[in-house]
Amino acid sequence: MAQDNNNRGGQGQNRERGGNREQQAPRAGESDLKEKVVAINRVAKVVKGGRRFSFSAIVVVGDGNGTVGYGLGKANEVTDAIAKGIDDAKKNLVRVPLYKHTVPHVMEGKYSGGFVLVQPAAAGTGVIAGGAMRAVFESAGIKDVLAKSKGSSNPHNVVKATFDALLKMRDPMQIAQARGITLAQVFNG
Repeated sequence: MAQDNNNRGGQGQNRERGGNREQQAPRAGESDLKEKVVAINRVAKVVKGGRRFSFSAIVVVGDGNGTVGYGLGKANEVTDAIAKGIDDAKKNLVRVPLYKHTVPHVMEGKYSGGFVLVQPAAAGTGVIAGGAMRAVFESAGIKDVLAKSKGSSNPHNVVKATFDALLKMRDPMQIAQARGITLAQVFNG
């Protein structure tokens, strides 16, 4: 009976679908990167003998100091899909600007139907964001942020929209140097 409940398509919860499961990096050279599984999706293909299941996993990796990346892995087993997602994420690492453990300014990000708003927050606020965005911010090392997902709740679109917002942000130190003013003048006018 337990097997029948697990094989039903849209009914009940999938055991494989998890929240933000954190994995430790197995490689010695990249031990500073932490992985978080954002979502696992089970896909059933109906064949003559029954259903054939495969899995896709979206994973976010980061060093907690401004470097973060995401990847998608697909395989017939959950662990293989996660491993492929981690490898893909490590190939797509980007650097995001941080200012006092928060984002430097307000920014909106969009990808397909996903639309997110990211705002800086005072020290001690914490990460006020949904599950997919929270994984990106924690992996990037952002400790205080206010974020809202306004569009699609699909984790793939939300993660990509969050990356869009983070990549559009400008580093306040570079702006201060380009304008020839101090950092305090950049924020206070």
